[in-house]
Amino acid sequence: MTRSTVISDFPRDQPTSASWFKAPSGDLGMHGGIGYLKRIDNYQLHDKMRFIFFSWIVSVAISSQLYAQTTHEWQSLFDGKTLQGWSVHSGQAKYQVEDGAIVGTSVPNSPNTFLCTDASFADFILEFEVFLVDPELNSGVQFRSQIAPEEMTFWVRDHEGKPGRRTIPKDRVFGYQVEIAFAAGGASGGVYDEARRGFMIYRPEVGSAASRAFVENNWNKYRVICDGSSIKTYVNDVPCADFNDALTPSGIIGLQVHGVGERSTPYQVKWRNIRIKELND
Repeated sequence: MTRSTVISDFPRDQPTSASWFKAPSGDLGMHGGIGYLKRIDNYQLHDKMRFIFFSWIVSVAISSQLYAQTTHEWQSLFDGKTLQGWSVHSGQAKYQVEDGAIVGTSVPNSPNTFLCTDASFADFILEFEVFLVDPELNSGVQFRSQIAPEEMTFWVRDHEGKPGRRTIPKDRVFGYQVEIAFAAGGASGGVYDEARRGFMIYRPEVGSAASRAFVENNWNKYRVICDGSSIKTYVNDVPCADFNDALTPSGIIGLQVHGVGERSTPYQVKWRNIRIKELND
């Protein structure tokens, strides 16, 4: 015969502050017959256990949600084969894919040209590798930048602190640019405000490790971190720029081929392994 557990039959000779119940023979370590097992504040203990368990569940759920909101997977911006997701703006320089890299080639009488992502990004870690083939060609990568929808005018101060107007045409790319230049210039990793304020916001100190981080005739790894107003850059893992500026909170990524005037020599710059990890929703 199956015996059911009884939890309401308390021995009268036991204190009412202690909880007792009858258990079948062999249950919970009893040795023969129906015995009484002492239960120390069983209901309170179960309540505490339930509270701890549900608190843990809630904590895990909240932590998972916060993690999902603040971290993302790496996203490749270049598939190594096509220029899908990119478009050319501001000039007439040529871009093509060769051996898994984007190759930018200058053309005469063209202003600065930019191959820009169709998507915009706010807070992120951007990484890419760049090979500056010709020392005569200055280059850079735009980030948190904009494309002028029409002719635009900015009021800025010149090097003497005097205010003045800067007007740019429709389709002109403007905004933050991390510099790519040969080591002799020492500017690589610095940040320039392209076609807007028109000056170096941050430049590596002369003679510093940052000013020597760029390696000539080789692939160089860049990292740009934007988080709120904080902007940091690295060249070959060497810290370069580190400053705060909140002028533009989001924008496109753009690969620059600098204008070369009337020179007809086809100067080149290459990029590969371009990827981005967004930091916040």
